[in-house]
Amino acid sequence: MHVGLGLSFQNLDRKMTDAEVYRNELALAAGAEDAGFDSIWTPEHHFTDYMMTPNVPQFLSWVAGRTKKIRLGTMVTVLPWHDPVRVAENFCLLDHLSEGRAILGIGRGLGRVEFDAFRLDMNESRRRFTEYSAAILDGLETGVMQHDGELYRQPRLELRPAPYASFKGRTFASAISPESIDIMAKLGVGLMVIAQKPWETVRADLDAYRTRFRELNGEEAPKPVLNVFVAVHEDRAEAQRMREIYIQRYARSTVQHYEFDNVNFENIQGYEYYGGLARNIAKHGIDKFNSFLADLQVWGTPEDVTEQLIGRIGDLDIGALLVMLCYGGMPAPVAKANYDLFVKKVLPALKAHDVGGDLGARYGATASRAVA
Repeated sequence: MHVGLGLSFQNLDRKMTDAEVYRNELALAAGAEDAGFDSIWTPEHHFTDYMMTPNVPQFLSWVAGRTKKIRLGTMVTVLPWHDPVRVAENFCLLDHLSEGRAILGIGRGLGRVEFDAFRLDMNESRRRFTEYSAAILDGLETGVMQHDGELYRQPRLELRPAPYASFKGRTFASAISPESIDIMAKLGVGLMVIAQKPWETVRADLDAYRTRFRELNGEEAPKPVLNVFVAVHEDRAEAQRMREIYIQRYARSTVQHYEFDNVNFENIQGYEYYGGLARNIAKHGIDKFNSFLADLQVWGTPEDVTEQLIGRIGDLDIGALLVMLCYGGMPAPVAKANYDLFVKKVLPALKAHDVGGDLGARYGATASRAVA
């Protein structure tokens, strides 16, 4: 199966300089192709210690120049924060620089601190995502950007350079709320599953998405991509300690960054789901929710981690796995040991596990060239 490496560039406690954080994670990225990973992915975030990843296509271009075949993915590009033409241009250029290795991940964003700093109204984010994504996906297929919507109006223009290849089969979107899942089915894109909900709820959401995708597109949906944080150690007790320190620290940072306990989300159009989540957190306590998020991740010995991941892949019918191995304030030696052990003892077993094709999609491993 397809196994990607995710990099977060977190600097939560600032015990390292930002330069040290980048030096450490760039070293992991530089070795990922030789280690056997199929792709490298990074989220988009701005202005905080949570993740210092403000320009993902620029980072992926750096990776492209140092590799030959590894795929290059965004998890995700937050569309309401960008001019759609610039997003399309960035991915056209990245695809040319990498000779067709780009994977487009898209989403609408949740961090209020980021929306506020960009001076954007979160009430408009779902509508902007819907309009922007339609324009971008059409532009990447046709080479022409043109849209006349409620919030986005773009006179006709040609993308130069023209799209290198079709993005069908290599476009994925993050979706948490049921309404967002329906939007992704209408767009005809694959789903990126980020571990933030009970697995039984995720299964139900995926079933609804697959049914809706089939109704709207007349074919089966691509298998989803799963993103998960992993801690692996030969000593099970030490792996548990890594869970208590680093996975928990990541979970707390996620709750803090996204303000999952902020009930005011119920008053923001398109974010009502998160208002309900905040009420649930208020009922059960923030510490319990932090532990719940941590427990959705994977830790243990190499054998434990392999068994858990393959079980989760089968249960959700996953097509590709993205693993985060450096996060939560991990010192560089701990992150490197986590990475090395995963590569040595877990990655080979995952890559030998057949899920039905590259990225789990119906399309071939190489996208067809777009017609100019």
